[in-house]
Amino acid sequence: MMESEAPLCKICAENIGFESNGKLFVACKDCNYPVCQRCVEHEIKGSNACLHCGAPHVDAEVAEAGAGETGPVSVQSNASQDFGAHARNVSTVSTVDSDYISEPGNPIWKNRVESWKEKKSKKKKSAKQNTREQDIITNEGENPESSADAGPLSRVYPIARTQLTSYRIVIILRLIILALFLYYRVTHPVDGAIGLWLTSVICEIWFAFSWILDQFPKWSPVHRETFIDNLSARYEREGEPSDLAAVDFFVSTVDPMKEPPLITANTVLSILAVDYPVDKVSCYVSDDGAAMLTFESLVETAEFAKKWVPFCKKFSIEPRAPEFYFSQKIDYLKDKIQPSFVKERRAMKRDYEEYKVRINILVAKAQKTPEDGWTMADGSPWPGNNTRDHPGMIQVFLGNTGAHDVEGNELPRLVYVSREKRPGYQHHKKAGAENALIRVSGVLTNAPYILNLDCDHYVNNSKAIREAMCFLMDPQVGRDVCYVQFPQRFDGIDKSDRYANRNTVFFDVNMKGLDGIQGPVYVGTGCVFYRQALYGYGPPSLPPRNPPSSRSCCCGFCPWNKDTKEIDDSQFHRDAKREDLNSAIFNLREIESYDEQERSLLLSQISFEKTFGLSSVFIESTLMENGGIAESANPSTLIREAIHVISCGYEEKSAWGKEIGWIYGSVTEDILTGFKMHCRGWRSIYCMPLRAAFKGSAPINLSDRLHQVLRWALGSVEIFLSRHCPLWYGFGGGRLKWLQRMAYINTIVYPFTSIPLVAYCTLPAICLLTGKFIIPTLSNLASILFLGLFISIIATSALELRWSEVSIEALWRNEQFWVIGGVSAHLFAVFQGFLKMLAGFDTNFTVTSKSADDTEFGELYIIKWTTVLIPPTTLLILNMVGVIAGFSDALNGGYEAWGPLFGKVFFAFWVIVHLYPFLKGLMGRQNRTPTIVVLWSILLASVFSLVWVRIDPFIGSIDAPTVAQSCISIDC
Repeated sequence: MMESEAPLCKICAENIGFESNGKLFVACKDCNYPVCQRCVEHEIKGSNACLHCGAPHVDAEVAEAGAGETGPVSVQSNASQDFGAHARNVSTVSTVDSDYISEPGNPIWKNRVESWKEKKSKKKKSAKQNTREQDIITNEGENPESSADAGPLSRVYPIARTQLTSYRIVIILRLIILALFLYYRVTHPVDGAIGLWLTSVICEIWFAFSWILDQFPKWSPVHRETFIDNLSARYEREGEPSDLAAVDFFVSTVDPMKEPPLITANTVLSILAVDYPVDKVSCYVSDDGAAMLTFESLVETAEFAKKWVPFCKKFSIEPRAPEFYFSQKIDYLKDKIQPSFVKERRAMKRDYEEYKVRINILVAKAQKTPEDGWTMADGSPWPGNNTRDHPGMIQVFLGNTGAHDVEGNELPRLVYVSREKRPGYQHHKKAGAENALIRVSGVLTNAPYILNLDCDHYVNNSKAIREAMCFLMDPQVGRDVCYVQFPQRFDGIDKSDRYANRNTVFFDVNMKGLDGIQGPVYVGTGCVFYRQALYGYGPPSLPPRNPPSSRSCCCGFCPWNKDTKEIDDSQFHRDAKREDLNSAIFNLREIESYDEQERSLLLSQISFEKTFGLSSVFIESTLMENGGIAESANPSTLIREAIHVISCGYEEKSAWGKEIGWIYGSVTEDILTGFKMHCRGWRSIYCMPLRAAFKGSAPINLSDRLHQVLRWALGSVEIFLSRHCPLWYGFGGGRLKWLQRMAYINTIVYPFTSIPLVAYCTLPAICLLTGKFIIPTLSNLASILFLGLFISIIATSALELRWSEVSIEALWRNEQFWVIGGVSAHLFAVFQGFLKMLAGFDTNFTVTSKSADDTEFGELYIIKWTTVLIPPTTLLILNMVGVIAGFSDALNGGYEAWGPLFGKVFFAFWVIVHLYPFLKGLMGRQNRTPTIVVLWSILLASVFSLVWVRIDPFIGSIDAPTVAQSCISIDC
C-alpha cells in the first residue's frame, strides 16, 4: 500500500495534506514551516501568528476554516486526517448494543466514534502545543518553575561492573566445565552397570539443560529506584487538581468459608485507605461464589471504613489493614507526635474489635444454610442461593453514592460484583472473574490502570501506587510498559521458612534478572496493569513487522524453507490478525476504497463486536486511552449496562480470554496473560520498594504447600500442551526477546524435571543395594572435572548472593524444596496434565486433615495425608535402607569395600539432606523431639547393629578341628 508523499506535520506527525486545488498545503508563506491544516486551525484560536517565525496569518480561507471547526461539516471533512495519527492496535473488534445495531451503519454509533476521535485529537494537539510553548519559554529562560518537572521519576542502576563481570565469567566457565564433564560421562561407560550409567547420564544432560534455561535469563540483572516526591511535584501542584492517573483495584474471592471474610475485609480496608487521591481510587470486589456472607461483610466493611480511613490518613499509620496493624509487636508510638494519637488509637482498636464481632456473628450464621435459602433484610430471597445458577449482581457502597467518612470527606468507590452463572456455560474460574471486573470497571469508572490483588494480600505500603506510577506515568519509561509487578511478601511464615514459602530466590534473583531483559513475568497478584495492554493493544512505539516473505535463501533449498514455511505463514497471518487490533480501526488507508456508509458499517459492526462483545458503552470506553467515562454515557443506565457485560453469554464469539483480558486455557492464567503481552512487544517493570508494597498469607504446612505447588506446575504443563507454548508461539512477530523466551520456556518445562529427578534420587539406593556404581574408577582428569564443577557451582551461587543480597539460608531452602517439590507435586502435575489432555478429565487428590496444636505456627505441624507424599516418602526409605545395606556389605567385604562405599553413601546422603524438611514435616512434632535426633538415632542404631552382628562377640564354642590344628602348630 502506497504511503502519501506529503511531508509530516511537526506538531501531530500526520501527513500535511493537500489543498482543494491539489497543491501541498502551506501554513506560513514566509517560512514554509510544515504544519497541517488541523493544527493551524487550532493554533489561530489563540494567536494569529506562526509559531515558527511569528509572521501573522492572513489567509482568509484558513481563518474561516478555523471559525467553523466545530461544525459537522468540519468533523466529517477532517476525519481522514484524524485516523492516521491515532491508529490503535486492536485485532478485529466491534460491538454495539442492541439499541445501536438496528440498521447497518447506524449514524448514532458513527457520530459517537467520530466525536471521540475529534476530542482526542484536540486534546493531544493541545497538549503538544502546550509542550512546545513550554519548551520555547524554557529556552528563553522565562519559566523558572519548570525545574520542578526536570526531576526524574525513576532510575535504573545496574549491578556493579566488577560483580557483574565476574558473575558472567563464572557462568561461562561453569558452562565449559559442564560440557567437558558431560563429554567425559558419555565417553566413559561403566562396565557391568550400563543401565545405571545410561540413566544417570540422561538425567545429568537434562539437569544441564534445565540449568541453562534458569541461569541465562539472569545475565543482566538491574536495580530500580523511584522518586515519589518528584511524582507529586509533577502531577500534584499546590492549588490545582491532582493529575495523577486513576486506578481500579480488583479483589477476587470465591468461598468465604475457605477465604475468611475478615481477611478479605482487611484487604478492602487497606485499599480504601491508600495514600492516593480518593477520586482516583475505585475498589471492585468479585464474589464468584455469590455468597450472601461476602455481601453482608462488605456492608459492615463500608460502615467501618468511614472511621478507619480518616484515622489512617490523619496519623499516617502503616500498614493500613487493621488486623495486621493492631497485631504488630512494635512500638506504635514511634515517630508519633500528636497527643491525641493514643486516645484515638485506643478508641479505634475498640471499634475494630466490635466490627470483628459483627463479622464473626455473620460467619457463625452462615455455617448452616436455611432450607429455603438465604433472605435479605427486606425479606426477598438472596439471588445467589444457587451458586451455579444465579443472575449478575452489582452494588455500589461508597464513592458517588453520597457516603462520607466521619470527618465529612469523600471516600473511594467500593463496588460488589457477582457475575451471572448459568448451567452449560464455561466460566473460566479466576480468569473469567477478572475479565468480568475489567468490563464492569470499564463501564463504571474506566481508570487507565488496574491493580489486582488476591483477597488475602493487603496493601502494606500505602504509597505503593505512587511507586508504580513513577514508571507508568513517566513519558519516557512508561510508553511501552504493560504492567508493573511487585514482589510477593508473606506474613505468618516460620522463621526458618522450612518449605521456602517466601520464594526469595525467585522474587529477589530471577525477577531482577528478567527486569534487565523485557521485564518480569506476571505472578497473579500485586500487579498494576495498563488497561489498554489488557485490551490487546500493542505498545505505541511498536516497530513495523516484515512479512515472512522478506526472509530469503541463496539457493531456495534451505532446510527451513520447506519445513517451516507453512508454520511461518500461519504465524504471520495469525499475528497480522492481531495487528488489526492495533491499527486497522482508525487507519482509513486500509478502507479508503469504501464509501462513507461502508466505513461506518466497518467501524460499528466488524471492528469491535468480534473482540469486545455487544456493549456500545464498554466499546466506547476501550477507545479512551486516558480513561474516564464517556460524555455520551447516560449515568442512569450505567448499572444496567454493567449488569449486561457480566452476563454469562457476553463473551461468546468474542476475543475475551483468547486475545484480550486474562487469557484462558491454564489454571496459571497469570503466566499466560503476561506472556501474550510480551509477545505483542510490551515490556514490564519490577518494582521493589524498601517497604514491601503488599503482603499476603501462604500455606505453611507441608501438604497445603505441596498442593499449591502442584497447581502451579499443572498450569505450566497445560501451557506446554497448548497452542501458547513458548517453544513455538509468537515467533512470527519477532517481539519477544530470546532470553525472555528462554525464561518462559523454563516456566513451562520445569515440571518435567521431576521425571529425571525421581530417577536420579533412586540411583543411590540401587547402587548401595547392588554394589554397583554410576561412575567408573576416577582418573586424575575426572577428579579435576568433578572438583571444577563443584567449585563453579559454589562460585555462581556466591556471586548471586552478593548482587541479590539473598541469604545463604534462603538459597539452601530453595534448593531443598526444589528437590521436595520435584519428586512429589511436579511429578503428579505431569501425570495429571497428560491425563487431562488424553482422557479429558481432571484428577483431584483428596486431603485429610488432622488436628494441630493451637499455638504460634501451629498450622506448620498439621499432618494432612495425601498421595502427593508417597514418592518422597518412598525415596527416603529406599535411601535409608540403602545406607544400612551399604555399611553391611562393607563390613562383610573388608577394607577394600570401604573406598567405593563413601561415594555411594555421599550420594545417598545428598538425597536425604535435601528431603530433610519433608521428613521433618512428615513426622510432625513427635512430642517436640528434634527430628534430626530421631533420624540419626535410626541410622546409627542400624549401623551399630550391623557392626555388632559382624563382630559376633557371643561365640559359644570352637569346633574340634580348629582346636586340633592349633595344638599341632604349638611346639610343646
